[in-house]
Amino acid sequence: MKLLVTGGAGFIGSAVVRQAIAQGHHVVNLDALTYAACLENVASVADDPAYVFEHADIRDRAALDRIFATHKPDAVMHLAAESHVDRSIDGPGDFIETNITGTYHLLEAARAYWTAQDRPQRFRFHHISTDEVFGSLGETGQFTEETPYDPRSPYSASKAASDHLVCAWHETYGLPIVMTNCSNNYGPYHFPEKLIPVVILNALAGKDIPVYGQGLNVRDWLYVEDHADALLTVLQKGALGRSYNIGGENEVKNVDIVRMICAILDTKIPKKTQYADQIRFVTDRPGHDLRYAIDPTRIATELGWRPSVTLEEGLKKTVQWYLDNEDWWRALQDREGVGKRIGKG
Repeated sequence: MKLLVTGGAGFIGSAVVRQAIAQGHHVVNLDALTYAACLENVASVADDPAYVFEHADIRDRAALDRIFATHKPDAVMHLAAESHVDRSIDGPGDFIETNITGTYHLLEAARAYWTAQDRPQRFRFHHISTDEVFGSLGETGQFTEETPYDPRSPYSASKAASDHLVCAWHETYGLPIVMTNCSNNYGPYHFPEKLIPVVILNALAGKDIPVYGQGLNVRDWLYVEDHADALLTVLQKGALGRSYNIGGENEVKNVDIVRMICAILDTKIPKKTQYADQIRFVTDRPGHDLRYAIDPTRIATELGWRPSVTLEEGLKKTVQWYLDNEDWWRALQDREGVGKRIGKG
């Protein structure tokens, strides 16, 4: 297939690009190269004849029309989004513009292209979203595809809106869509403002390791390369108009995952004191959801997909990747907001 991947220079998008190329697909990577994007993420495939990069913004309808007309993709995988909750608290406008308005322009460009091509049955618009649109769970229960939406942050509200737009374009115009909602991703190339890379890099630098509140918030962690595999599976096998929740089957409290990373570093780069001694509990961010948990039954039973990387294995691989790729993360240290507490409200 020829895939148009939006946000393909970002964390999850670049994993999709690399894996799609490895599977023999042709990829057009459309990215605006905002602060969290990095072309080094796709350097391993940049010279592949099956790869093309388009520097464009999903809010630019003229650019989208040109890209569709030029490359004639068989499918769209829409990953471009503002995604950091803390940033959405301090500056929600960018999230509205990119996640809602940008998705609208992409849907309209895709619909115009699909209509001009006589509505080919093979075409797919795959919208990639988050479990955060479902809100916050208590100590029990899991999110299913039928869980009512209950977003609690500007980020999750903007993603919920984009999900609804995609579903509406399917119901109203017949645009052939599939949709996925994933749990927290981690792994190589994770931009160093998110929890796991912050823990690794602060620990190595001898800095405080900040943990919100008492670290009791629970997340389901999904290794990014597993996620990329799941996304390509849904694109090719998922039923039209259907959504699929993708989870890692790894529910852990934030403070526990921080301690797991510290223990790995104690083994790999031992020092006189333990890395966990650097943990500092900080004021919680506003509207911090207590718990997310994914019920992955649908994707497992209908498409035969389950995660292959355990949390312990994935964390070891992730820590080692950051130890081996200092040039990559050093180059990002001066970007806006990296290493600083944001989202204070």
